[in-house]
Amino acid sequence: MPNAFNFSASPFDCLSAEEQALVRDNVDIAYYPEGAVVLEMGDAPAHLFVIIKGYVTQVEGDEVLATFGPDDCFDGRGLVAGRVSSRFTVAEELVAYQLARATVMELIARNRSFGALLFSDLGQKLSTLAQRAEQHEMQSLTLTRVDQAFLRPAHVVDAGTDIVSVVRVFQERRTTSVLVSGLPGGAEGPEGLGIFSNTTLQRAILDGRPLTQITVGELTSHPLVTVRAADQLGDAMALLLRARVHRLAVLGDDGQVLGILEALDLFSFLANQSHLITVHIEQARDLPALEQAAAQVTRLVSVLHRSGTRIALVAQLVQQLNARLFERAWQMIAPRDLLLNSCLYVMGSEGRGEQLLKTDQDNGLLLRDGYEPPADLQVICERFSQALAGFGYPECQGHIMVSNPAWRGTVSEFGDKVRNWLLKPEGDSLMHLAIFLDAHAVAGDARLLATVRQRLFQLGAESDALIARFALAIDAFGSPAGWWGRLLGIEDVTLVNLKKAGIFPIVHGVRSLALARRIAATGTAERIAALQAEGQLDAALGQELLQGLHFLMALRLQAGLDEQEMQRSVTGNVDPARLTSLQRDLLKDTLSVVKRFKAFLHQRLRMDAV
Repeated sequence: MPNAFNFSASPFDCLSAEEQALVRDNVDIAYYPEGAVVLEMGDAPAHLFVIIKGYVTQVEGDEVLATFGPDDCFDGRGLVAGRVSSRFTVAEELVAYQLARATVMELIARNRSFGALLFSDLGQKLSTLAQRAEQHEMQSLTLTRVDQAFLRPAHVVDAGTDIVSVVRVFQERRTTSVLVSGLPGGAEGPEGLGIFSNTTLQRAILDGRPLTQITVGELTSHPLVTVRAADQLGDAMALLLRARVHRLAVLGDDGQVLGILEALDLFSFLANQSHLITVHIEQARDLPALEQAAAQVTRLVSVLHRSGTRIALVAQLVQQLNARLFERAWQMIAPRDLLLNSCLYVMGSEGRGEQLLKTDQDNGLLLRDGYEPPADLQVICERFSQALAGFGYPECQGHIMVSNPAWRGTVSEFGDKVRNWLLKPEGDSLMHLAIFLDAHAVAGDARLLATVRQRLFQLGAESDALIARFALAIDAFGSPAGWWGRLLGIEDVTLVNLKKAGIFPIVHGVRSLALARRIAATGTAERIAALQAEGQLDAALGQELLQGLHFLMALRLQAGLDEQEMQRSVTGNVDPARLTSLQRDLLKDTLSVVKRFKAFLHQRLRMDAV
């Protein structure tokens, strides 16, 4: 009766103490030499195997479907189904726990999460994990320090200031409240301060006297309700509700006011934490101020990821923040006439709303037909590219950005260019086409971009061969089957490129189907939904593709954050040695989905005939 059973490995990490005891009472240790067949196709399995040492390969015919290593378990699906659908062969001398089938079935009956993680498909596994993460996400956020939320600047006026002057402060400082000093009988420091807000302003208006004759001290709320910077947000939220106020003054270690925490900002922080950056962007008056706001985006991504926020939501928030950031920067740099007669757009993962960490700039500029741009357009565009570089978005190595004249042009000019990319594929033309298909307008007249895209759809839908040739890029990086050994360290490969292995085939495959159906959506999730609605993609496969994409994005994000922490260049490559057994299991499931999707595309788009 082993006591060293690893209950920290999935799916056993979700068991209660009583359920863990059930495992200990019903588990034995088995040994198999290299080359032995543990389970044969068609067998009725009597045990679930959990590997202690060694490796096992899952084979169908001559093809290796998966490889299992320490802490992995097999064959949960066969155990539940009552029949094994593959052969499981020992690749390296095997020592494993074997857990009786009756015990496994009892655990499944008792614990829903255990059953889902053991034998469900990829979508159900990831949904189960998401539910578990959401249970502690809000708790972890409420334990965050108060000074991690957005604090508005504290502006102080004297109690003798008239209301009209205070309203001017509101307008000039873009604030809705001021602290008031010099109150009758007021002490020194924060204890002697009160607060006056735009809500209280209504009382002054209803007073009937001229506002120049009413002093702010007459209507100030006192004493000031305060919270310490080191306090937890959960405590601040409780204080807001208990004191029935909308604002708290935040005090530093020295007892001085650091800023104002508004209820809106606190609840926005707990909801998605992006509100604070949005406020910074909106209040920015110059590029240096925007640069400060941009610096917070990566930190936001890290905080949200650590708290267990769904990767789709993180990506959505990043897209919204970046779009507003780029728009504000363009508005500061471009003259008004250019703003009205152009469309600034972003492409690639940024356009799809699937970018998490800052990557190379991918953007372009469409001009209205007949519009004469400024003579210094090149200088304007170079300044914009330099501004984005200052925000932390490095210049594109392929120069796919507005500072490159090749990525600027009128609607008619760019329509012809896109047409040639599809009809006369040479060099990087198909890559440029793929990037452009993800274009998303961030400033100016979005109708200009919609016009070019519509012309492309009309052309592409006329030829199945064109779509098939475009889709062939999914095979550019080989089959995912060869990645199993890399995941477990059997092959001499240290890093796994998740973009090549899974992200690109999913994204480009869905993109190709969307082009064939003239679907205007740019995000992979929206494209999948549209394809399902038209009956072009099975609902189950579409769900697995989306869940798998988000899982790969999360793995890549974590790898990128680790690289940043070690002050290395962000590659997003994954070190298999740093993956948990659950992550390896999910990665194998995801790459299996990618393989099935490629086969589906070859058949649906007749790619083998090209």
